Amino acid sequence: MRLSECASLIRSKNAGPFALTFDVMFSSAPAYERVKRTGALTAERFAEIYAVPVGDVEAFECDQALALKFSIPRPRVQGDFGDGDMHGGQQYAPLLEIEVPA
Repeated sequence: MRLSECASLIRSKNAGPFALTFDVMFSSAPAYERVKRTGALTAERFAEIYAVPVGDVEAFECDQALALKFSIPRPRVQGDFGDGDMHGGQQYAPLLEIEVPA
């Protein structure tokens, strides 16, 4: 099963001009716990996907909200020459295809 099939919301957005934040939210505790238990989305996996050092990934498990949250430095400062996504809203796409083991 892909992450996009078990999460109810996957999004990215600016966390200021120098960082991006990603939210992966679930509508049920079993789906949330499954992703946590399998390790399909960890700081290490996130660093690999976004080609950043694992030390630059801030990862949070928000059990009460049934959400996983990650923050990384923006590859370019918001609005700088070559920034193709001013608001960071398109950066979540690589997360959609992550396989979540049974």
